[in-house]
Amino acid sequence: MAEADVDVLLLSVGADLPWLTGYEAMPLERLTMLVAPVGSRATLVVPRLEAPRVVERPEVFDLRPWGEAEDPVAIVASLARGARRVAVADRTWAVFLLALQSQLPGAQWVRASALTGPLRAVKDAAEIAALRAASAAADRVAAQLLGGEIPLLGRSERDVSQDIGRRLLAEGHQKINFAIVGSGPNSASPHHEPGSRTIRPGEAVVCDFGGTMDGYCSDVTRTVWTGTPGAHERKVYRLLQSAQEAGVAAARPGVACEQVDAAARSVIDAGGYGEGFVHRTGHGIGLEEHEEPYIVAGNASPLVPGHAFSVEPGIYLPGRFGVRIEDIVVVGEDEPVPLNRVSRELTVVEV
Repeated sequence: MAEADVDVLLLSVGADLPWLTGYEAMPLERLTMLVAPVGSRATLVVPRLEAPRVVERPEVFDLRPWGEAEDPVAIVASLARGARRVAVADRTWAVFLLALQSQLPGAQWVRASALTGPLRAVKDAAEIAALRAASAAADRVAAQLLGGEIPLLGRSERDVSQDIGRRLLAEGHQKINFAIVGSGPNSASPHHEPGSRTIRPGEAVVCDFGGTMDGYCSDVTRTVWTGTPGAHERKVYRLLQSAQEAGVAAARPGVACEQVDAAARSVIDAGGYGEGFVHRTGHGIGLEEHEEPYIVAGNASPLVPGHAFSVEPGIYLPGRFGVRIEDIVVVGEDEPVPLNRVSRELTVVEV
């Protein structure tokens, strides 16, 4: 904060608050906000009825419950009075931000993520262990998919998605964040919403799923076929496999984020399918499914040990089929450390 000339940090809903305090605010019309002035004690302002949920940490913050007849915005403003430059959580509700701006006239407002994002992006040993455990649990579900233990043929995408979600919970996740299942032509839609379409023989099925386990997220994608794929489908998949391997291999200290994207993208471009790779190569992961660092062209930030992110190139041919492979990778001291270990080989599931 001192280096960025920020006088006070204001955190409400979102992952920054639990990262710093251990407390996750409920997204309510009642304001919860951590007020952290530079160089002095922080105060967690919470609705009185929510205060019993807070695990008090007096070495980290003071607790200021507010009653129904009090104005929480005025309380926060009084704790931040005199601040010239205020960093506010990116996900703070507009109604609270606008009210705070009216009570702190003349203050300059900046994004809190400019401060917290780079710090949260570098995971410590405990965080890496949590990510590893979540990835291993997701891998067990992915192995069930590849092994034919999750029936596909004759089932709707929605039914398979729900099945995958139940299995994530059974493997130790407390929350399902998403379970994308796109079959046949729907596999060419990267964020397809699983629907009533029945999965048929002889088509690609993209399964991208993850959840939250002990606070940290998992995210893995595997593409399977419900019958022997043709020569073209095999060619596209092998190209994707090479691109994903190149992206993982590039994830080393000192390499720019955009270079990892370029490593994967150049393989697909050289194979003639560049127009079919329509999204970035990856995103950071931790307390949130998507956080810094983002593996995308234009992000010249260098990787450092502890960065954790997905490497997930895809090739999508609208109206025909799509393929994607995704692993979570941690940047080690010398080389990349993939957290997902389940097979990336072309797999046929005829069940």
